[in-house]
Amino acid sequence: MTITVPITTVRFGEAEEQLVLEVLRSGMLAQGAKVARLEELFSAMTGARHAVAVNNGTTALVAALQALELEPGDEVVTTPFTFVATLNAALEAGATVRFADIDLDDFGLDAASVEGALTDRTRVLMPVHLYGQAADMDALVPMAERHGLAVVEDAAQAHGAEVHGRRVGAFGQACFSLYATKNVTTGEGGVVTTDDDHLADRLRLLRNQGMRARYQYELAGHNYRMTDLQAAVGIPQMKRLDEITEARRANAAALDEGLSGLEGLVTPPEVAGRRHVYHQYTVRVTDDAPLTRDELGERLADAGVGSGIYYPRLVHDYACYQDHPGVVAGETPNAARAAAEVLSLPVHPHLTSGDLDQVVTAVRRAFGN
Repeated sequence: MTITVPITTVRFGEAEEQLVLEVLRSGMLAQGAKVARLEELFSAMTGARHAVAVNNGTTALVAALQALELEPGDEVVTTPFTFVATLNAALEAGATVRFADIDLDDFGLDAASVEGALTDRTRVLMPVHLYGQAADMDALVPMAERHGLAVVEDAAQAHGAEVHGRRVGAFGQACFSLYATKNVTTGEGGVVTTDDDHLADRLRLLRNQGMRARYQYELAGHNYRMTDLQAAVGIPQMKRLDEITEARRANAAALDEGLSGLEGLVTPPEVAGRRHVYHQYTVRVTDDAPLTRDELGERLADAGVGSGIYYPRLVHDYACYQDHPGVVAGETPNAARAAAEVLSLPVHPHLTSGDLDQVVTAVRRAFGN
């Protein structure tokens, strides 16, 4: 059957078109004033002193780690239940990666498990704010401070998420993705935020071939630059971010209400003190359900409703990582359970009330209601 309610929909308006045309007509497409404006908007959104735009979210993670000047054998502790870019970036930066388990309420790192994963080589704690809900920064940040660790937030899916009114992106270095399906998109793009002047300076050098001024090289750098054309697409969305977020939150609330009371279906809780921005609305289909996660996805597709599994396996479970010297896997039962149970439903801001009714009806019928 044709999918009539897709898992995501990307739309742009007149504001994006006008800014893109302005850049095209200027003849200056490379990094310039529009990138600087996007950076200002990210600083304002997160409360961080600095925002450094780069060409994609993975680059943001790589650059954030490179700016810390890791030595061979230095370790990053993160979650195995994430998009593979989290792992790839740490490996590219030359780190060894250890994994801690997650909390099934927020799908983020469990602080007790992190404590057990730390070694005398741990340099970085990298929490992932998955699906738009912040990780447990109340526990993770003090732990990092006690052990002298840098915090690098993987905030790729969490534009505008909060912990007690404090935006993600302000707890250390934080890395945002502007990929095509993110809450704010430039097609491809990324931003690193930080309050650290020294790290911000290194990030700007790293993204521009190590140059402080033309042909004045200060370190071995890269071409990580974003273009003004990309930034022009993102600027109007950043100005509408609160509106975009509230639409997602309203859709999530409608799904919460419509899907309540189904045995074996766990809807995503909003943890007390945190503001979820619902990049994804991710349910868990447990053993108590009358059907499996995969069967639910098939039933939804038959009813014209899109869904997605983010993510079907832990990142280190793929053959290319299983003998990798930089990957140290451990027992993470909650993460393994999440990979077997999660299914994301449409929550994007372009859903109509009829779309939401279709999603709810399809799920309830699949559960025999």
